[in-house]
Amino acid sequence: MEWVEKWIGMLNWVAVVEWLNGCVTDLSGLLASAGVPEEYLTLAAFGTLYLGVTLVVLFLALILLKIFRRAKKTPADSELDQEEKVAEEPEPEPEPEPEPEPVLGLFERFKNGLAKTQSSLVGRVDSLLRGRTAIDEDLIEELEEILITADLGMSTTQLLIDSLESSRTRGELETPDQVRQLLMEELEKILNFESKPLDLDRATPFVMMVVGVNGVGKTTTIGKLANQFAKDGKKVILGAGDTFRAAAAEQLQIWGDRADVEVVSHAEGADPSAVAFDAAKAAVARKADVLLLDTAGRLHTKVNLMEELKKIRRVLDREIPGAPHEVLLVLDATTGQNALIQAKLFNDAVALDGIALTKLDGTAKGGIVVAIAAELQVPVRFVGIGEQLDDLRPFDAEMFVSVLFDTK
Repeated sequence: MEWVEKWIGMLNWVAVVEWLNGCVTDLSGLLASAGVPEEYLTLAAFGTLYLGVTLVVLFLALILLKIFRRAKKTPADSELDQEEKVAEEPEPEPEPEPEPEPVLGLFERFKNGLAKTQSSLVGRVDSLLRGRTAIDEDLIEELEEILITADLGMSTTQLLIDSLESSRTRGELETPDQVRQLLMEELEKILNFESKPLDLDRATPFVMMVVGVNGVGKTTTIGKLANQFAKDGKKVILGAGDTFRAAAAEQLQIWGDRADVEVVSHAEGADPSAVAFDAAKAAVARKADVLLLDTAGRLHTKVNLMEELKKIRRVLDREIPGAPHEVLLVLDATTGQNALIQAKLFNDAVALDGIALTKLDGTAKGGIVVAIAAELQVPVRFVGIGEQLDDLRPFDAEMFVSVLFDTK
């Protein structure tokens, strides 16, 4: 602190004293105008001056202290101060994470997909039975009308009504719950008839010939089946036998790329039988497990086009004895009774082994499943209950009935 002592020694104390006396005189005048009594003016002036000088000295001391601290502060101290500053700031509240969408089980997905059919069929049945104390002829007649309009068809409805009448005659049908239970049992019997199961391992390659009219979702169904079979470890080949519809082969190629399976195709307008021949040859040569053959969307009322399907079948059988092992008809559930007519005509032409029913989630005509099983004795293999890749599901008769009658 030598510089301070040197600075004090250089001061002109006479001038300082004169300056202080001037300040006291000026302060005395100000204090007198403020109403301070004359006998206290000098003391008050010195007190005010002392207070002012003290404040100025303290202010200068604080400034000097801050300067010295900044000069001596290390980088580590700066980081520590920054951390303390951050620690003093309140932490922002974390944003709530969005709740994950619930993963629906198969039963719930079926229930969602069959909601319209359930409302049209079981919902109306339950409304009819609600509050009834007696099962009489009028109730049976109203029930018959509901079953027919739910696209179960005349033949299937008659089977169900005959069973209800027989049980009522034997005194086994006295309450609405018994009517409901009997309907469930009869529907399961119709759907669970003895049929040849779909067994991809019973032939190598297993040839599935897929037929159906345009617009039912045939190519999409083939793509979804290819994806499912490939996921199960099967080597799958697709045959683009729909050579009449524009861009049908390209559409099938897109599905083939998604499922990572090979597609055999010819130019647009080529002979479908030639595609079937090459696809069969490729399936054998490449030791494929499954061959899915697409066919043109036949108008089931055109005899010559149905004859061509028979020709394709003969070509497959010549190249792979016993093929096709499954003729799968794709139907659009939203067409109701028209789907049943299509199934009858295709069955007469190429002897169907199974049916894939698409768009079941978009219609109240799901009763057509029962009508097909009852009248044709052709099993429903797959049902489409949504737009997703895995929404084409193997059909389960017991689950179908359980979902329809589940009102929880």
